[in-house]
Amino acid sequence: MADVFEDLEDLARVVRDHQSRGETVVLANGCFDLLHGGHVSYLEDAKACGDVLVVGVNSDESVRNLKGEGRPVCDEAERLTVLESMRCVDYLIVFGERTCENLLRTLRPDVHAKGTDYTAETVPERSISDELGIRTVITGDPKENATKTIIRKVKG
Repeated sequence: MADVFEDLEDLARVVRDHQSRGETVVLANGCFDLLHGGHVSYLEDAKACGDVLVVGVNSDESVRNLKGEGRPVCDEAERLTVLESMRCVDYLIVFGERTCENLLRTLRPDVHAKGTDYTAETVPERSISDELGIRTVITGDPKENATKTIIRKVKG
């Protein structure tokens, strides 16, 4: 069961502790609204890139800003509950910004994992990762599903 952090500085201390023991810390981030197989593949592959997986979860407000009205379908408490149960996830934190730049700057993970809807060159935070010496990786199966697709199917 993953640990959920409310304070970013507390999580940063835990990350530094893992790194001081020679462990590789991976940060993955996203909305994770209506968790589906693509999310699972993304996170399991991200975990395989290191020893510890930290997942940044967009807040309800930031999901609305990114995805529009009616989103998220599942509020952040529900999304955290589902992600907490995943064996590959070690730590969770909610963030309210549009990108995870602040998470990268504060946590300084060794690896930043993004899903296959990006390429290494199109990851929004790529320049920050490069500046901080964080390796950017693309993980997961090719994107064949998305929450918006699931919503359309359900609506018929």
